[in-house]
Amino acid sequence: RSIDRARPSGRRSSTTMASRILANLLVAGGSALVRAASQAYRQAIVNAQRTGVAREAANGAANGGGGGGMFGKKVMTAEEARAVLGVDASATYAEVYARYEKLFESNAKQGTFYLQSKVFRAKESLDAEYGVETAEAHAEAEAERAAGTQKSVGDGDASSTK
Repeated sequence: RSIDRARPSGRRSSTTMASRILANLLVAGGSALVRAASQAYRQAIVNAQRTGVAREAANGAANGGGGGGMFGKKVMTAEEARAVLGVDASATYAEVYARYEKLFESNAKQGTFYLQSKVFRAKESLDAEYGVETAEAHAEAEAERAAGTQKSVGDGDASSTK
């Protein structure tokens, strides 16, 4: 007790007061951080429901995790593939392949890897749609294009000799 009397009482209360203020600041800051994190999480759930991500994830989990889940391999639909390549549903495989080559090469020179991979995946999807193997498809498209070129050149020669 004699030591307590020797120390001025104002110092002890200011140290206690400072520690209380610091503790209150830490609690208030921590609770604000928790509120912000929970609000961000709620907003992420709402956004996921709007875009259908939650539904896709649930479908992937229900299907055994394969195929279309959140992290599963997604296959591009034929409609999306045609939109990426800019061809109609009535297009022949030679037209699809010619368009693929043009877009793939232009994106290799001045585009992005993302666009180039989208173009490749679109062609891959339409390969499956047309029921062709990749190596065969390339050879067939080249042959069709060469035959088309020869036909138009031959037609021009035939008309000039008549």
